[in-house]
Amino acid sequence: MRILAIGDVCGSIGCEYVRKILPALKREKQIDMVIINGENSADGNGITPDSADYLLNLGADVLTGGNHSLRRVEVYDYLDQNDCVLRPHNLAEAQNGKGYCVVDFGKLQVAVINLSGKIYLDRLNASCAFAAADELIEKAKSDGAKIIMVDFHAEATSEKRALGLYLDGKVSAFFGTHTHVQTADSQILEKGTGYITDLGMTGPIDSVLGVKKDIIINRLKSNDMSKFELANGKCMLNGCIFDIDEKTGKTEKIERIYI
Repeated sequence: MRILAIGDVCGSIGCEYVRKILPALKREKQIDMVIINGENSADGNGITPDSADYLLNLGADVLTGGNHSLRRVEVYDYLDQNDCVLRPHNLAEAQNGKGYCVVDFGKLQVAVINLSGKIYLDRLNASCAFAAADELIEKAKSDGAKIIMVDFHAEATSEKRALGLYLDGKVSAFFGTHTHVQTADSQILEKGTGYITDLGMTGPIDSVLGVKKDIIINRLKSNDMSKFELANGKCMLNGCIFDIDEKTGKTEKIERIYI
């Protein structure tokens, strides 16, 4: 099974670029399933019902989230109602949404787990991602899922690497999100888990993580706390394709995507 995971989509400009690229990419690469991190898909941060529906209608099977998933109150009921739009499972104070789903492809079930890191994300009050992963992997197995995908939304590369190695052989693929910069370490770990520290982002290239570069430069240089604004211009789509054996649940091939 070929599963495409796409990095953090930034605002309407990122959503529009997904619309432009995804249909042809799915045909060319013969993609069976698409997972998109959509926690920044709404303009002005967060995710809304409209931005979620837009990405689902483009062909996403599951949307994962992160630290901005619950920023917009208008998405709370939507998260409760839509099984395939996730937020990190281990947000201790979250009252809406869930961090786990199973997509039924008939002969095959695929579980998707969404978790948050703790390092440099103190305000989220996330519980232990290792314990949460163990809990949800057992649930996935009891639900009959042969393939298990994990989106770990975390800041520190060390935390991502540690959890990825801990889950080697327990899940089919592990990919990090949040830092918006694609890492060049896509690999198949020793026990068969496909791994990449961060998928990257989908949005404007001439930006700082999707935000207008002058705003970020002035904030860092002069402590100018102007409101963030999405950049525009030429875009990129970052992600990773995992070729997974349907019998063993292990990754057989991995391919980074940068378009």
